[in-house]
Amino acid sequence: MPAYNEAAGIGRILSDLLGDPDFGSDIEVIVAANGCTDDTADVARSYGVRVIDIATPSKTAAFNAADAIATGDVLIYQDADIPVTAALLRQLAAAVAEPGIEAAVPGREIDASGSAWPVRAFYAINGRLPVFSRRLFGRGVIALSREARSRFDRFPEITADDMFLDAIVAASEKAEVATPVRVGAPKTSSDLVRRVARARDGNAEFWRYVDAGAEGHVLALDPVAGPNQWAWLGSVVRRKPALLPSAVCYAGIVALAEAKRRSPGWDVKSGWGRPAAPIPRQRSGAHDETKVREK
Repeated sequence: MPAYNEAAGIGRILSDLLGDPDFGSDIEVIVAANGCTDDTADVARSYGVRVIDIATPSKTAAFNAADAIATGDVLIYQDADIPVTAALLRQLAAAVAEPGIEAAVPGREIDASGSAWPVRAFYAINGRLPVFSRRLFGRGVIALSREARSRFDRFPEITADDMFLDAIVAASEKAEVATPVRVGAPKTSSDLVRRVARARDGNAEFWRYVDAGAEGHVLALDPVAGPNQWAWLGSVVRRKPALLPSAVCYAGIVALAEAKRRSPGWDVKSGWGRPAAPIPRQRSGAHDETKVREK
């Protein structure tokens, strides 16, 4: 579980997971705090999980550090702001244990209930895009077999780590379990534009990485060889014309995000993580003997 300035929320994520009746000692937890300027590491330690605290603010560096000490047969990469249940983790592990399956993800449920109307309109389209079907990205939770993990030495230093994992595993080797995870939408339009800009910048960076040879990795890159900028129209609006007003908003947000990422001074890390927000430790010692696997 890579975590960058997540002190304000990681306690709730860990409390819900560790307190789940389905949680057991066979689920190992690593929190990889990376470059934090708040109390993320201390809050995580107060829940008795194993914590790595690295100086570099890098999600992929956090993955690499956690992978170096993980012991499980199935590795689950979970964003620190995505709530999961132990039952879901077990479903994902069971899916990966099926013959021929090397990676699994949950379903994707966008929670825009507290968001401004342009954000809700954007996700009315985004949530229906076919690109997310049976792919590993867009959830914040990915289960990977040891065999799939052995296909690369280290995560490359790119933003779109989920696209990299999606490309490591062929389409026939992926599974999606029925249980969804709730992915929180930004509250404001400006936050959404920053998120979309960062995602688009990460996508472009990934394809530059592929074009440069992907450090010798053999990538599956199917079934979608790059983004389809008109999928929102052909696959969503034509099938449900009532979504046309949302589609206009969707196109506008994408245009604003593209302009933002091309603007002078743009930093791909803009809007990444949380601002520092130290909070008191929420409990101590409850799971001091918890081993380490789920990240």
